[in-house]
Amino acid sequence: MTSKVFNGERILASILFADTVRRSINGMPTAQYLWEEKGVIPIIKIDEGLEDEHNGVQLMKTMTKLNDLLDLAHENNIFGTKARSVIKLANLEGIKANVQQQFNVGKTVIKRGMVPILEPEVDIHSPEKEAAEEMLEKILLENLNSLSADEKVMLKLTLPTKPNLYKEVIAHPNVVRVVALSGGYTRSEANKLLAKNENMVASFSRALTEGLSANDTDEEFEAKLDESIGSIYFASIQ
Repeated sequence: MTSKVFNGERILASILFADTVRRSINGMPTAQYLWEEKGVIPIIKIDEGLEDEHNGVQLMKTMTKLNDLLDLAHENNIFGTKARSVIKLANLEGIKANVQQQFNVGKTVIKRGMVPILEPEVDIHSPEKEAAEEMLEKILLENLNSLSADEKVMLKLTLPTKPNLYKEVIAHPNVVRVVALSGGYTRSEANKLLAKNENMVASFSRALTEGLSANDTDEEFEAKLDESIGSIYFASIQ
């Protein structure tokens, strides 16, 4: 985050673990540093991991620390939250339960004055990936249509097999933004898939850090990170 190439010119936001929020950078609380020094919006991860697979999905574990995390986020002027669950098969009952859980948590976050990122990730290795995504798209729209006008969410979705599958979701009035996760694709693969989806921007973690090493010199690290951010930014604006 202290790198000169890591800033709001090409990066909208950064998703932080709670422990990172509690730390400081150059004497400033992390979230404050991101916004005031870098122009990057701070977001906090709130899920506590996944349940075992049932009905082709992995729901989120019960969030025993949710209220404390939302207090921490509020105290640090954090814009939004992120919670992840996983879809492995095209099981209608499972996908409905997965999405319903995401929206239930999202509504709790909204009541605290923040914008939730809902992340029902479709496993890129699923043998039923395309069918699961088509089910997910319809169920997302059903849940979005049930929100009141002032309930706004973001969505973090796996890059779809069918380009622009989520165009109606992206255009929905209750959606602030839809971002794409790399999900295990290489950066090159993820960028190519992302560029095929209009108005969808990257929220990559593994793909962003691909090739970076603690053994790099400062110059090597800066150059690699600059190239990574640049390629992802370019794919996002195609």
